[in-house]
Amino acid sequence: MRLFATQRSPVPQFPTVRFKAPAGTRKVALALAAALTLAACGTPPGSSPGNAADEAGFAPSGARQAVTAKRHMVASANPIASRVGRDILRKGGSALDAAIAMQAVLTLVEPQSSGIGGGGFLLHFDGKSGQIDSYEGREAAPRAAKETLFMTPDGKPMAQDRYRAGGISAAVPGSLPMLAHAHRRHGRLAWPDLFQPAIELAERGFEVSPRLHASIARDPYLREHPAARAYFFTADGAPKPVGSVLKNPDLAVTLKAVAADGIRALYFGPIAKDIADAVRNDTRRPGLMTAGDLAAYRAKVRPPLCGPYRDWLICGFAPPTSGGIATIMTLALLERFDLGRLAPSSVEAVHLISEATKLANADRLYYVADPDFVNVPVSGLLDRGYLGRRSRLIDRTKAMAKVGPGSIPMLARSAAPPTAAEDAEQPSTTHLSVVDSQGNTVAMTSSVGGAFGSRIFVRGFIMNNHATDFSPVPRTKAGRPKVNRPGGGKRPRSSQSPTFVFAPDGRLAFALGSPGGNRIIAFVVKTVIGVIDWKLDIQAAINLPNHTVRRRQIELEKGTALEAIAPKLRALGHKVRIRRLTSGIQGIARKDGLLIGGADTRREGLALGD
Repeated sequence: MRLFATQRSPVPQFPTVRFKAPAGTRKVALALAAALTLAACGTPPGSSPGNAADEAGFAPSGARQAVTAKRHMVASANPIASRVGRDILRKGGSALDAAIAMQAVLTLVEPQSSGIGGGGFLLHFDGKSGQIDSYEGREAAPRAAKETLFMTPDGKPMAQDRYRAGGISAAVPGSLPMLAHAHRRHGRLAWPDLFQPAIELAERGFEVSPRLHASIARDPYLREHPAARAYFFTADGAPKPVGSVLKNPDLAVTLKAVAADGIRALYFGPIAKDIADAVRNDTRRPGLMTAGDLAAYRAKVRPPLCGPYRDWLICGFAPPTSGGIATIMTLALLERFDLGRLAPSSVEAVHLISEATKLANADRLYYVADPDFVNVPVSGLLDRGYLGRRSRLIDRTKAMAKVGPGSIPMLARSAAPPTAAEDAEQPSTTHLSVVDSQGNTVAMTSSVGGAFGSRIFVRGFIMNNHATDFSPVPRTKAGRPKVNRPGGGKRPRSSQSPTFVFAPDGRLAFALGSPGGNRIIAFVVKTVIGVIDWKLDIQAAINLPNHTVRRRQIELEKGTALEAIAPKLRALGHKVRIRRLTSGIQGIARKDGLLIGGADTRREGLALGD
């Protein structure tokens, strides 16, 4: 029984990524980007920024310096996972092997962010052939889900606390099938060996970190679920304290089964039954998932997306995430502005980036959803003429009074005109980047949704709540369908943005990504601009203060120099809010024969290499 499927459009081969002659770089980049967007477009169709349990973060710090290495490097949001990844590379494992072992460990030590009960997007670059492969493990709605999944019987939207947590919020997880598919093509070590570090750690126990403790303490729903309460809280109901040893024998048993029997262990048989039962029998918010939904899940290979930015090439992930499209669009919209002449975090830089973000957001929300259900006009969105016309809407001297999606002809088979809807994505996600000694590179963003996902804790891991990434109200007041409405087997739109950036000489320059819900795109764009336009190393670019756009309102990172420019931004016509913006950018760059690693101090990130 297969647990993965390849789309009809083949994954493009990338020997042309290694283009040369800087003077002709842009011409080649444009040709390559056009070919890729057409491949992606040819695929047949088939609210709040978070919740009260938004993950605890840490104050940004510019003090951390980049880490350098010559052979290989890992960067993740947790030191334990980073050490395990480096150990796998030291044993001769590939970048993909290290990513699998790190994800298994993150399931244990960072359960509020990701794990085998969630999903993700993985980009892989082959250091020998230059090929990029894009593996998608986005969660899928149960097959019984209707577009009214989050509506009450009388046709009104559910209150958020009725669907953010519990069984109704859970979608069929996809991380393990995605990793298994990628391992068949890019793994070097045996599959069982990759889970042994996490198994041993689960049995031995690990110390609760400050971030995990703070996340437990902040969550209003976790203690409502008996299995989660017994694991994350003391007998008297207090969050497990920092430094206490947390053992997870149930996860060890689950991972032993996965190591021995592959992903069938999770998607068929007793474990699958326990997952479905936990979702369906949730006492407050029962869900629809069945064991059959788990057995029917397929990971997919999607065509990657690439587009030029100046003389560089940006490659990201295609729908159902909007991250790749929006990252490429935002940068293209900014290309006519000489950002290199502006100071990082200056009023004009933040203004221009925010205006471009507004335009890209309007389009991604209007057009992007699961391409197996909706015709996404990828080539139209990335068309250079279209983006040039959209860029002309940006005025250096004032904010746009109104921002709407652009006009792109929809493909003939579109069921109905789509309607834009703001994402309800939550920020509890993780990202890891890996480069091995052969130059093979992985950028993987994975997630369980909001902090601790659905809060359903079964067989030692958290189940996601990514069904809530669908538009909860499926239609407008006029009855027009929203492109990201729920549907049986449908995959919700995401903003996850694992990204590869190629230098003018055609070499892979850096890989990166971030958690952060629908703010991910802004975090990635900031870092790319930091490296390309402001000539910063990857760590310094990560350290830059964050600014994002949410509901056309600029958000500036609390506790940073950006707070001082708020009045000037308001004078340009922007609505501005100061708030904590907890990114978790992990990036690895290659320059002058060295690997340069950067990890976000806003979380517990660590880059390690040899």
